[in-house]
Amino acid sequence: MSQFGNVSAINLGAQSSFMNSWELQCTLRSGIRNANALSFRGSDSVGHMFKIAYARAAGTRLRKYRWPLKVVCIDYPRPDLDSSANFLEAAYLSASFRTSPPPDKPLKVVIAGAGLAGLSTAKYLADAGHTPLLLEGRDVLGGKVAAWKDDDGDWYETGLHIFFGAYPNVQNLFGELGINDRLQWKEHSMIFAMPNKPGEFSRFDFLEVLPAPLNGIWAILKNNEMLTWPEKVKFAIGLLPAMIGGQPYVEAQDGLSVQDWMRKQGIPDRVTTEVFIAMSKALNFINPDELSMQCILIALNRFLQEKHGSKMAFLDGNPPERLCQPIVDHIHSLGGQVELNSRIQKIELNKDGTVKSFVLNNGKVIEGDVYVFATPVDILKLLLPEEWKEIPYFRKLEKLVGVPVINVHMWFDRKLKNTYDHLLFSRSPLLSVYADMSVTCKEYYSPNQSMLELVFAPAEEWISCSDEEIVDATMKELAKLFPDEIAADQSKAKILKYHVVKTPRSVYKTVPGCEPCRPLQRSPIQGFYLAGDYTKQKYLASMEGAVLSGKLCAQAIVQDYDSVVARGQRKLAEVSVM
Repeated sequence: MSQFGNVSAINLGAQSSFMNSWELQCTLRSGIRNANALSFRGSDSVGHMFKIAYARAAGTRLRKYRWPLKVVCIDYPRPDLDSSANFLEAAYLSASFRTSPPPDKPLKVVIAGAGLAGLSTAKYLADAGHTPLLLEGRDVLGGKVAAWKDDDGDWYETGLHIFFGAYPNVQNLFGELGINDRLQWKEHSMIFAMPNKPGEFSRFDFLEVLPAPLNGIWAILKNNEMLTWPEKVKFAIGLLPAMIGGQPYVEAQDGLSVQDWMRKQGIPDRVTTEVFIAMSKALNFINPDELSMQCILIALNRFLQEKHGSKMAFLDGNPPERLCQPIVDHIHSLGGQVELNSRIQKIELNKDGTVKSFVLNNGKVIEGDVYVFATPVDILKLLLPEEWKEIPYFRKLEKLVGVPVINVHMWFDRKLKNTYDHLLFSRSPLLSVYADMSVTCKEYYSPNQSMLELVFAPAEEWISCSDEEIVDATMKELAKLFPDEIAADQSKAKILKYHVVKTPRSVYKTVPGCEPCRPLQRSPIQGFYLAGDYTKQKYLASMEGAVLSGKLCAQAIVQDYDSVVARGQRKLAEVSVM
């Protein structure tokens, strides 16, 4: 990142000023679709852009056009994450693959699913000297972080993806690939819309000078718009058992929903309504009467125990190219393979119940030394062999079900003013979080038009609705968030185009009682392993959980190397005798 960071065009009329930022009044040519934008210094330029000479721009009188915008340095330097205990633990696990003794005979590991879990599994197995073959059923990388380009060259994504400072394995992965500069870090704040004050926002600002957990406590105490002082005190008292009991206490709360736990602790329902409806929908796309309290406590623990845990970053472009492709390139460089359009049709078994091969939709048969399923749990359950279904390890998977989610993208005919360069919690009955991606993300940057990306959740009742119905409902909610700029009938800002991405089964639904059902990565079937955020790891349903599950899966395979080789030799001997 250059000394000034990166710049985006934004009208700051609705925002507070940023500390240590520099401002530059700038006007851009109007009336031209795909008009020139500002170049992003210190990184590859995106689209057609003109460059500004930074040394003298502030003192230059610019010509005035019809659409004046204020340009502000709003990306922040990468926080100091590398010294945290969780980051070092993740780094140690990553290093263990690179420093392990090279295998005498590399294992051919066949992996189904090129989402973050499958990519992570393949990457770390390749680091350990093995030969992964990664099979993806679709024509795009990423799984739950997949994205597509439309005919206009604009990208639309499966979800609105945020990279937290409390994601140590993800942050290590970026560093190992040399792509730390692809994360656009935002100011350390959490920003909530105010439903009772349409168009206004309430902020939790974390002071840089304070260590954790004081910075989080300060952010809560300074916000008097969402919670009263008596409510803050009752919430703090309710959290004491979690702070004292640590991880064992957190895990024990899996049997309670967020709503039930809050009431048990004597915390007013208004705290749930004001804060935890938004948090629940952001974490798992469901409401607090369904979400396991364990999920909330894990997030709060990370955010309060790590100084930069709740600090957020956006990827600087589409995930398949900016994140997934570098992993694929790394896998290829070490002799591994990644194949798209290779959907698994059947898991074929040997007589002893172990995996003989993966059979693809096109009839191709793929054999290996080891097999990994890194697909969502719902796909695994569909393809599970009958012979395995009564094994307790697999039978418990029945309680793990993916939650439906809808991601909506809307391109407007103007630059919306009532927004921030940040993730925003809508606190809407229908919407979870949203962001103006034309401001937050370099590749999606536009000086004259906003592109809102919104997570529509809970989506259970809407997943079967038409795109038009979903967009109409979204516009009604946006009219409350942008009362001066958006009307449900489009009499104000007009939609130029939209994309609606429906995922009927996304991350597993983290409901009370599901924790004991989450499987370890090593299955009871010799030579068969699982990866995915639903498998046992401490970050639950998240990108961090997916990446960590892949590392743990790779670790299990490396640890089982001798037994896998011995099994292969026995099979070879049996074939020779026959």
